[in-house]
Amino acid sequence: MQCEFFTQQLCTSCTNCAQPYQQQVSAKDAELKTLLAELNPEQWLSPVTSSETRFRNKAKMVVLGAAHAPILGIENTLNGEPLSLTHCPLYPQDMQDLLAYLQNWIRTSGIPPYNKIKKKGELKFILLTRSEHGGKFMLRFVARSKEVLPRITNNLPRLLEDFLAIEVVSVNIQPVHMARLEGDEEIFLTEQEYLIERFNDVPLVIRPKSFFQTNPKVAQALYATARDWVREIAPSKMWDLFCGVGGFALHCSTPTTEVIGIEIEPEAIASAKRSAQEMGIDNLSFAALDSAQFSHSQNSAPDLVLVNPPRRGLGSSLTVQLEALAPKHIVYSSCNPHTMNEDVTNLPSYKVVKVQWFDMFPHTNHAEVLALLERVS
Repeated sequence: MQCEFFTQQLCTSCTNCAQPYQQQVSAKDAELKTLLAELNPEQWLSPVTSSETRFRNKAKMVVLGAAHAPILGIENTLNGEPLSLTHCPLYPQDMQDLLAYLQNWIRTSGIPPYNKIKKKGELKFILLTRSEHGGKFMLRFVARSKEVLPRITNNLPRLLEDFLAIEVVSVNIQPVHMARLEGDEEIFLTEQEYLIERFNDVPLVIRPKSFFQTNPKVAQALYATARDWVREIAPSKMWDLFCGVGGFALHCSTPTTEVIGIEIEPEAIASAKRSAQEMGIDNLSFAALDSAQFSHSQNSAPDLVLVNPPRRGLGSSLTVQLEALAPKHIVYSSCNPHTMNEDVTNLPSYKVVKVQWFDMFPHTNHAEVLALLERVS
């Protein structure tokens, strides 16, 4: 990928972007095979690759500079000076256009960026999410206090008039002087409070604090693959632990497969329930609970458990409980193959039937890995 920011070493987030993409895929495939060699998977399926550019649906921009010259981006890696990333090649063109417009809109609206050294100013971050289905946007302003609200609301009409694709606007209040992306209070400035995304004809609700995959085309393939693996097994009942907004659960539910989705974030559960209602699914339920605590409260396991933990993995408590509950199959989706490797090693009663990885994060060393485990003892 040609990137002027990387070439000049101003931004090095995409550590591998100077390498041809197919070489990146081959190197990542070899590295994963080495890492997971001791799991001895029976099948290693071909990876699902990504577009090289314009694949991201989320932008997290630090608001830097001064009120008369705001900059959306990062502090560059050479000298710490503000670097505008509004035209980062990872973003679709309409997203780049909106980010560039916002940079100027902040200036003309007289909204002062927050200065972390002086602890003055207001606007800390711009968080922008785009739905692949329909190209609609959710725009979030992260501010130090509510003092910023009049300037945003007074200038919001022209923003919405110039960018009709913006569906959701909110202000998140983050008053603490620390490296924390968002606060607890979310103030909506539009009647609409969520975006609708559609993967494989499954409606998914995106709300401000809900986790959502950053590469929609690869995410669609991930969900479709998990759905196909589950349908081959045809369990009568399954759990989806760490279910987020319900992507896996909604894909895997059928008239003959009852699914329970568990996620600790109530907002994500509210989104999942809304999607299930829209689809008319009545054998799918969701609960806002800790996945490990939920598992420990159960006396028996379903036929299949799907897990999609955060980067830290399942942890010893949950792996011990899954080993004891003994579901016939486990489908493990991981954004951190290292912790997945540790977790599966701690499930000695299971063999790895197949593995496939998805290049959710091109130009980096990260990979999303899907593994099917079957109990053998």
